[in-house]
Amino acid sequence: MQQMSALGADWWNDSCDLQELAAAVAHGAVGATSNPVIVSTVVSEGRAYWEPVLDRLIADHPEDTEDEIAWHLIAQVGREAAAILRPVYDRTRGEKGYLSMQVSSKYYPSRARMLEQGRFLAGLAPNIAIKAPAIASGIAAMEDLTALGIRVNATVSFSVAQAIACAEAIERGVKRAPDPAALRPYVTIMIGRVDDLMKRVQQRDQIAIDPAYLEQAGVAVFREAARIFRERGYRATLLCAAYRHEGHWADIIGPGVLQSIPYKWWQKFDRSAREVRVTIDDPVAPGVIAELRAKFPDFRAAYDERGMTLPQFVHYGASIHTLQQFLGGYQQLLEIVRGRMLR
Repeated sequence: MQQMSALGADWWNDSCDLQELAAAVAHGAVGATSNPVIVSTVVSEGRAYWEPVLDRLIADHPEDTEDEIAWHLIAQVGREAAAILRPVYDRTRGEKGYLSMQVSSKYYPSRARMLEQGRFLAGLAPNIAIKAPAIASGIAAMEDLTALGIRVNATVSFSVAQAIACAEAIERGVKRAPDPAALRPYVTIMIGRVDDLMKRVQQRDQIAIDPAYLEQAGVAVFREAARIFRERGYRATLLCAAYRHEGHWADIIGPGVLQSIPYKWWQKFDRSAREVRVTIDDPVAPGVIAELRAKFPDFRAAYDERGMTLPQFVHYGASIHTLQQFLGGYQQLLEIVRGRMLR
């Protein structure tokens, strides 16, 4: 991982688990991320640490609902994770060392609610970036947050069209921001979930194709977005997430590209015998692109710059699947909270 960093390719720990994050920072990670699924997992797997914290929050807020207690807990997880990253933030004078915290998945239809909660979360620590979904309402909220001087990170994002729409909204927000030079936003593409969608469609429709082609779909989308971002000089940094195999790491390494890698994956990559080199500009074989485009309308939607319109983002297969998973993860967290409230 240090060889990767030496090439100008930064990476994050794709979790706010405190022990994992501390280990990642020691290996060169310069940020971390969280979402409803991650927080639910962190609390569930770290009950010995988090249940006493949760019990104190319940005692301190005896009339709060389980949703309110859950967000008190999410805020505390965020504060403690951000504190681990604070030395990176201080050392880089605010350029790096951020924890991405995601607004409630329940708020995905509402620009106003995402904006309000994003402002609250950003106030938990100076090194917090706010994640909102790359759908019409979330993109509008990210523009508003950027205009307030808050660093943002687009999530629930799988396509070139979404990445461009987010980057352009951020550019509009930057023009209204109090200190534009201080803003270094992120736009995530969840490349493994692009592959996952193609595989679900392939199985559903029994499409004849080399399975290896399906594992290059997300890389192809990310590289195309990276090419456009570089040509247009967007302020936002592209961030890769949702790893499924080693190629998702090794095939998109490059300066100015962030990777948010789960703990077990980056440990595996750190032991890899694969050559660490700049690969972001390597082309995906034209034959692979041609066959994916010919057989998968969902790939065309993800790969083509105008593959989707703004209203279509929320209805894209990967968006629906991911939002449902995030909502399910949040429900699991509520069940943990409820269990402590009613014991």
